[in-house]
Amino acid sequence: MGEHFFAYLSRMRYITRWGLMRSTVPENVQEHSHMTAVLAHALAVIRRDVLGGEADPERAATAALFHDAGEILTGDLPTPVKYFSPTLRSSYREVEDLAAEKLLSTLPEAMRPAYAPWLQEDYDRETWSLVKAADKLSAHIQCLEELKAGNPEFRKAAQQTKAALLDMELPEVAYFMEHFLPAFQLTLDELE
Repeated sequence: MGEHFFAYLSRMRYITRWGLMRSTVPENVQEHSHMTAVLAHALAVIRRDVLGGEADPERAATAALFHDAGEILTGDLPTPVKYFSPTLRSSYREVEDLAAEKLLSTLPEAMRPAYAPWLQEDYDRETWSLVKAADKLSAHIQCLEELKAGNPEFRKAAQQTKAALLDMELPEVAYFMEHFLPAFQLTLDELE
């Protein structure tokens, strides 16, 4: 197989998120991955520098950057479908694992160990919790932006993502939601 890894990654921009929803501004997996990486980094910085905990912001950002890379091959399965049943979720997890293996096979042998942990989600629990929180926070921000644009289609998703964030009971998430989240509901002029 050729060394097509980075060509595959560049195609993340063609995979649309929120497939069952009407969006005013469509979001793709590449945009989502970038925002999730920015947020995971921020949550790790808050945990480490504001709350005095242990976190590696660069590790969290890298994990988040690749957290949906497998969707290049699988597409973005809508959350209600992915979590419809434990059996479906387990089957989809197998598909995600196969997609990660396929992507790894597109790298030269010498580079695979550097990318395997990120593609196979083989990292510590703390990093995983930050990436999952950042992923959900990114989705919530997308919902808020859609609501700000007058799209009521995202009302329930906004409620569900907020509830999921609160259920995580992560102090860094609570801090972000208190200090940074309100600004996402402002217009550009109001940010001045």
